[in-house]
Amino acid sequence: MRETVSPSQSAPAAPAPAARAGNWRVAALVAGDLVSFLVFAAAGRRSHSEAAGLDAAGQIARTALPFVLGWFLVSPFLGAFRRNKTSTPARMLARTELAWLAAWPVTLLLRWALADDHQVPLSFAAVILLANAVFLGLWRTAFALLARRRT
Repeated sequence: MRETVSPSQSAPAAPAPAARAGNWRVAALVAGDLVSFLVFAAAGRRSHSEAAGLDAAGQIARTALPFVLGWFLVSPFLGAFRRNKTSTPARMLARTELAWLAAWPVTLLLRWALADDHQVPLSFAAVILLANAVFLGLWRTAFALLARRRT
C-alpha cells in the first residue's frame, strides 16, 4: 500500500545558507565568550594562589558561572549576537562593551548569590568590570576582524 504525503506533511526544508552562516557565527561567539570567562576565572584564581590548572577545571567553571550567566541573560537583548549590530570591528567592540556594562550588575548580583561568602568587595567589582571588558572586547574584536576577512 502506497502512502501519499501532502505538502503540509513533508520534511522540513533545510536552513538557507545565510541561516547556517548565522548559526555558525552565533555558536562561535558563544564558545569564544565562554572561553573568555573561563580565562578570566582561571587568571583570577591564579592571582589568589588558588588552583587554576586543568585539574581545577570544575572549580574554574564554578568561579566563571555568575559571569557567564549574567552575560548570556543580558547580552542577547542588547544585540551582542546580531550581525547587523556587530558587523565591523568597531561596531562589535561598541556593542560588546555596552552589553558587558549592562550585564555587569547582573553578574555582581549572581556572584553575591552564588559565592560561599556572599561578598563582592568594591575592588573586586571594579576588576570584574574592567578585566571582562578587556577580555570580551579583545576576543570579539578579533572575531569581527576575522569574520570580515572571511566574507
